[in-house]
Order: sequence, then C-alpha cells, then structure tokens
Amino acid sequence: MRGNRRRDTTPELALRSELHRRGMRFRVDHPVALAGIRARPDLVFRGRRLAIYVDGCFWHRCPIHGTEPKANSQYWKPKLDENVERDRRVTAALEAANWTVLRIWAHVVPEDAADKIQGVLSTLPR
Repeated sequence: MRGNRRRDTTPELALRSELHRRGMRFRVDHPVALAGIRARPDLVFRGRRLAIYVDGCFWHRCPIHGTEPKANSQYWKPKLDENVERDRRVTAALEAANWTVLRIWAHVVPEDAADKIQGVLSTLPR
C-alpha cells in the first residue's frame, strides 16, 4: 500500500491545475485546527472556510464505482468501513466549526468539479 499516496493523487492534481488555471488560489493539504479531530482537507480556501476533499472511489466507497474486495475481505471491509466513518466524523466536525465541506469523487471531471467549487465559493461570505 506504499504506492497509494495520501496527497498529490492524479485526480487531485488535475483539479488543482484546473482551479489554478481559473485564477483561484488555495492551500494544499492544510491542517484545520479542530478540538479532538485531525482534519487535513486536500484543498482549503481558508478565508472562505471551504474545505475540499477529493475522495478515491475504492478507498471511500463511491456508490457508483466502489467495489468490495473479494480477496482478504476480512481485512478490507473494516478498513473501508473506518474510512467512511472517519469521513463522516471529520465532515461533521468541520461543519460544526462553521466550515463548508465539499467531497468530490475522483471520477468527476476536473472542469465539472471546478464549476461546483466556484458555485459554492460564490455563495460564501468574503
């Protein structure tokens, strides 16, 4: 599993490139201070309090592309269950701290994801 990156994945880089091309500036893998929970969103618009996660389909159980491993399922099922549960806890903690959280699936086209992010940013106070 060493080959599975925590940051700078291909979908994440593509989204960052698209956002940068549009003139948007953000923090990458920036820790957000929360009581008792570790949050390191993939992208952060600090002043706007927007946290963005680019979730891989396998690791975060995408309803469209997520698969259940057949080999060694007694290992993988609890691991993937914990990933999903951690996502819920972190999202809830960020939202309780008045952050807006966007979770974007890795299979979403970067241009579509960037459109969504711009739309959300346009509704947030400066």
